[in-house]
Amino acid sequence: MAYRGKVLSLYCNIFRMARNWRSPTGQPKETEEEKKYIIAEARKLFRKNKNVTEEQEIREHVRECETRIELALHYGTPYPRQVNIPQSTLPPTSTRLKKAQKRSIEQSKPVYLKSYDDTDK
Repeated sequence: MAYRGKVLSLYCNIFRMARNWRSPTGQPKETEEEKKYIIAEARKLFRKNKNVTEEQEIREHVRECETRIELALHYGTPYPRQVNIPQSTLPPTSTRLKKAQKRSIEQSKPVYLKSYDDTDK
C-alpha cells in the first residue's frame, strides 16, 4: 500500500502527458495517433499489473513507468525503443529456443520493456 499514491500519481501524469502531447513532426494526425497510443498503452499495462502485490515487483514496475515517461519526453516518441539482442544469441533455427538463449534474451531486455512478454502484441 505504500506505493499506491506513487502509482496513482504516475497514472495521472501519463494522462496529463498524453493530453499535452505534440508529435515532433507537428502533424495533427500523427499527434492524435500518438496520444491514443499513450492512453491505450497506459491502460493496458496498468490493468495487466493491477494485482501485483510484491513490493519489489511494484518498485520495478514504477521504475519501468518512470523510465518510459522519460524516454518518451526525451526522444519525442511514445513508442518503445528497439532492443538489441546480444551477438552470442543466434536467431533460433527452430521454433523452440534453448534455455541459454531465452535467459540471454531476457537479461538483455531493458527496464522499460519488463512488463512485456513474448506473447504481447
